Amino acid sequence: MGQRTGVDYILPLRWDAATSRRERAELSAYLERLRDWADVVVVDGSAEPVFAEHRRAWSPLVRHIRPDRVTPNGKVAGVLTGIEATDQPRIVIADDDVRYSEAALADAVGRLGRAGIVAPQNHFRPLPWHARWDTARSLINRALGADYPGTLVVRRELAADGYRGDVLFENLELLRTVEARGGRVEWAKDLYVERRPPTPAHFRSQRIRQAYDSLAQPARLAAELALLPALLLQARRPLGYLLWAAAAVAVAERGRRAAGGRGVYRPTAALWAPAWVAERAVAAWLALGWRLLGGVPYAGGRLHAAASSRHALAGGRAQR
Repeated sequence: MGQRTGVDYILPLRWDAATSRRERAELSAYLERLRDWADVVVVDGSAEPVFAEHRRAWSPLVRHIRPDRVTPNGKVAGVLTGIEATDQPRIVIADDDVRYSEAALADAVGRLGRAGIVAPQNHFRPLPWHARWDTARSLINRALGADYPGTLVVRRELAADGYRGDVLFENLELLRTVEARGGRVEWAKDLYVERRPPTPAHFRSQRIRQAYDSLAQPARLAAELALLPALLLQARRPLGYLLWAAAAVAVAERGRRAAGGRGVYRPTAALWAPAWVAERAVAAWLALGWRLLGGVPYAGGRLHAAASSRHALAGGRAQR
């Protein structure tokens, strides 16, 4: 048995019958390890009979409960339910594809001694083609600042009052909310936590949604919207695309080398950067189109906002 970290681990999920038995078995094996290190609560929004199957598999391992509320972004309902169902002063919030090691979990929790919320760095294992493609996004983000992970570690007193559940980029919303409450954000670029890659179909479905997140970051959005016109103008001198590709690779390589990344990312990881930049050049405009049409499609409805602005949160206008 490992060393317990004195932390509540909240795992919100919503699976359907199409989820493979292999995926369920792999998550079950992770939960069996994880329960030795933390008090784990799985907040499961799956419909019957999927919920019942999960209850049989996971109840002997962890607490398995349903969300006790509804929010437009269902993950937030799961997180808020989990927070109210637990009582440790330190909380880990993690997507169902995140896979902490015991050492990484202890390191992340320990950093709350000097921060209000900690954002580790995710990296994909294994690495099918679409995971390598999306890794380029992480590397560029690391080069230009920090990448947004699928897991956050937060002090309870800074999260207990909740955060907006009607935004798409819920992790950014929580980060900004904690910051507005006086908590310091630690971007732990040197703390690497594995993440399982999505299926190719799920990867494709996330292209415009990921671009929509940039609507909460105006400077980034402006840069991404400028990409497509610039690339189209370059068609007059096609050889210039080689310079664009080289620049994208150079930026991604800088991100790969930052904070010990060469020990985690493959030497060829940055070579996928031109593909991701070309994707985002188009997806940014499609995301803007969705915004003009009323918001990004999500769970049968639409989410208009990507996240609250820092100004709105500082002024107390972002409601729970």
